[in-house]
Amino acid sequence: MVENTRRCILSGDREVRDGLIRLALGPDGQVAPDVRARAPGRGAWIGVDRTSFEAALTKGKLKGALARAYKTSDFIVPDDLAERIDAALKQAVLDRLGLEARASMLLTGSEKIEVAARRGQVTLLLHAADARSDGCRKLDQAWRVGMEREGSDLAGTVLPVDRAHLSMAMGRDNVVHVAITDKRAAARVGEMLGRWQVFLGCANGTDIAAPVSQAVPEIAVD
Repeated sequence: MVENTRRCILSGDREVRDGLIRLALGPDGQVAPDVRARAPGRGAWIGVDRTSFEAALTKGKLKGALARAYKTSDFIVPDDLAERIDAALKQAVLDRLGLEARASMLLTGSEKIEVAARRGQVTLLLHAADARSDGCRKLDQAWRVGMEREGSDLAGTVLPVDRAHLSMAMGRDNVVHVAITDKRAAARVGEMLGRWQVFLGCANGTDIAAPVSQAVPEIAVD
């Protein structure tokens, strides 16, 4: 068995834990999202998208799987657990971007990003949900040039949040595009973002999350 993996209680698939979401059993008996996997006590892991998760919740499959994982049936599953997971994942991504911004690990502003991208200095490129398509295309092309991948489908990731949320999280004005230049910072953001995208059902969620487990190894914990 590969170290640092967990089994999804719904699909049965075993995956690297960085791509899964932990559900913690709180002291009040409530099941809650633990997207940073730090809460004490028993935990269970899921690696399915929101549609599959909500179906499992409605049909009672989730409760049965949690009972086996927690080794108890004495817990409460909130009806809006899927929404709570989504909100927690969103906040984790925004918090991470805010931390990286304060540590000067990223760039904002189209002109600065374009220069860095053409120089091959951009590791991860992100766009706000309401970014103009022509602005995204221009920076995507600059990134492909810098990465020597012209003619490929390499492009920045469009985030499920708009510029207002990005600006607030990062403490900067009018953040529309974000370029992460530090590899480890990109891995940290990519881990959170990939997990969120998997839950949202985005096809490229696992593509973002996969290299993270290679770049930032962790010690396995429950």
